[in-house]
Amino acid sequence: MPLNKIDLNSDVGESFGNYKLGLDEDVIPLISSANIACGFHAGDPVVMRHTIAIARENGVAIGAHPGFPDLIGFGRRNLDASLEEIKDYVTYQIGALQAFAAAQGEKLQHVKPHGALYTMAVKNTAIWDAVAEAIAAVDARLILFVLAGTERKNLEAIGARHGIRIAYEFFGDRAYNSDGSLVSRNEPGAVIHDSEVVAAKILKMVKEGRVECRDGSEIKLTADTICVHGDNPSALSLVQKIGVTLQAAGVEIAPPETFL
Repeated sequence: MPLNKIDLNSDVGESFGNYKLGLDEDVIPLISSANIACGFHAGDPVVMRHTIAIARENGVAIGAHPGFPDLIGFGRRNLDASLEEIKDYVTYQIGALQAFAAAQGEKLQHVKPHGALYTMAVKNTAIWDAVAEAIAAVDARLILFVLAGTERKNLEAIGARHGIRIAYEFFGDRAYNSDGSLVSRNEPGAVIHDSEVVAAKILKMVKEGRVECRDGSEIKLTADTICVHGDNPSALSLVQKIGVTLQAAGVEIAPPETFL
């Protein structure tokens, strides 16, 4: 069934100190949910406060984007962490962003793990379960963003067990394998920069529930939220084109807390 409402999210707040990454001031007004780095893989207290302020000014829902404590590797290197450590990492980072949000009269909508934490969870649902447990312990109203197209039955069970909502995520600017996983960033073509290609890919998923994979095959896939990476140099042109394309197709862009 074609979708008439979907979330558009982006990973933002990933600057650190004097190092600026992404075009947050331009991208955030065009999305409905902002995944804000919490200081482990990127971001710092000043960046967190400032990014929340931009989201607040533009009526964009705020979410925590917790990752592994790996600033040098931008959280994209696998870490041999126990499930208990992962729960602590996630709790710590949610709490930090919650404090900055509360100081500005805002609340968090969701949690989306970052980088290696996310990709490791896709391969090992025990990590999703640990993240969900941490979220539920902090605030069961928070929505967990997970990869659409993989382990849906198990993920639904995890959400039900911990009493939290699950939002299934589609990566508009990433190439897909035929098993529904993302093509590794180490491989050419893993990240897509062409706004026309990305918009067409998203429209096909929204209208037909299908995604074309790197090998030319198609898989069934439906999602609640679409991601464009904030560190993609083409992020601004991508979100602009996606917004125009979805609007023309009669699809409303809205945060998942309004329809899940």
